[in-house]
Amino acid sequence: MSWLAWIDWQGIGADLRQHWMVYLSLPVASAIIGYVTKVVAIQMMFHPIEFIGIRPWLGWQGIVPRKAEKMAGMAVTTLTSRLISVSEVFNRLDPLRVAAEIEKPLMVAMDRIVQDVAERYGPGLWLTLPEFIKQRINQRVKADVPQIVDRIMKEIRDNIDDVFDLKAMVVNNLVRDKHLLNSIFWRTGRQEFKFFGTAGFYFGLALGVVQMVTWVFFKEPWILPAFGLIVGLTSDWLALQLLFRPLRPRRVFGLQVQGLFLARQKEVAEEYGALIADQLLTPQKLLEGILSGPLSDRLMEVIQRHVKQAVDEQAGMAKPIVAMAVGSRKYVEIKQLIADAILKELPQTVRHATGYAEDAMDIRNTLITKLKALSSEEFEDMLRPVFKEDEWILIAVGAALGFLVGELQVFVMLH
Repeated sequence: MSWLAWIDWQGIGADLRQHWMVYLSLPVASAIIGYVTKVVAIQMMFHPIEFIGIRPWLGWQGIVPRKAEKMAGMAVTTLTSRLISVSEVFNRLDPLRVAAEIEKPLMVAMDRIVQDVAERYGPGLWLTLPEFIKQRINQRVKADVPQIVDRIMKEIRDNIDDVFDLKAMVVNNLVRDKHLLNSIFWRTGRQEFKFFGTAGFYFGLALGVVQMVTWVFFKEPWILPAFGLIVGLTSDWLALQLLFRPLRPRRVFGLQVQGLFLARQKEVAEEYGALIADQLLTPQKLLEGILSGPLSDRLMEVIQRHVKQAVDEQAGMAKPIVAMAVGSRKYVEIKQLIADAILKELPQTVRHATGYAEDAMDIRNTLITKLKALSSEEFEDMLRPVFKEDEWILIAVGAALGFLVGELQVFVMLH
């Protein structure tokens, strides 16, 4: 005889009529579990920015900010290896145009530097010089500025990897500004994160219906927490699969399907390229990275060498006389002093060329174009590391929350 014959259908019917609202609450609660566990999981990825609690174990810090250096490294690997070449964008700068952009502030600085140096090594000498001689000196300096800038930029361009570390600059900026790091991952995948919560709701609702039917027949206390655990566990996994699988478009039951994040590649490319170009790879930040990065001492050596060479060229035939007048040692000191003074003025002076540099480098369009051309595997690498890193923690939290809510349901159903 079938086991169905042993079921008390009348008793079940009476129970359903009496407690129908309680039974209907099961799939609703399961849907809420599915949604809440996803929202909590997403929030745990990004928040809090700083550790809250008692270190090392009692507390929490968002996965992305907690592993900022590693996450930044993952983000920048795609950026530096597949999207942008420093030498490529630097080559777009015209040295003569840069010289023209910084000419006015540089001449103001040079006038002050020459006067300060002259006063230091020949007190009162500069003031006593006829005005036409001062003008001749300034005109000579002005005429030679484009040539000096051209020489410096060509050497930097030819040895860009020796004087600038793009990866170090990007990682340092993102580690220092965890809000920006969060923003890059969040804004890149915000639609997918919203789907993550919605998918959890519907997965939970479907499993809740199965949970309700199971409870109708068996009423075992372990059923509800077990289903809660399953909802929290499987809905996370299923939602992740829908975000990134299949990698390429496929036909399923006549419909074309693809991982939701991958299907938005063109849209994401536009926003990601704009975000990186406007907040991370700006001419201002590139300038700071070049002038104060880990390889900046090599750049300073290049600039100092060319400035000292320019001083010798400015002195021209009068160099032996000048050296004799002040002494060879003091002449070397003068060159060093001028070089140091120019280096000190350089950050403020070069900022006047950032507007031109932004247009010439065209980093935004470069990034967008190359992002759109990435393969599905390469594009997945932009966002997937956020989920892969400590993914088991997020799934475990979802399962634990589901289990606890299931226990609460048992208490409600049996009392």
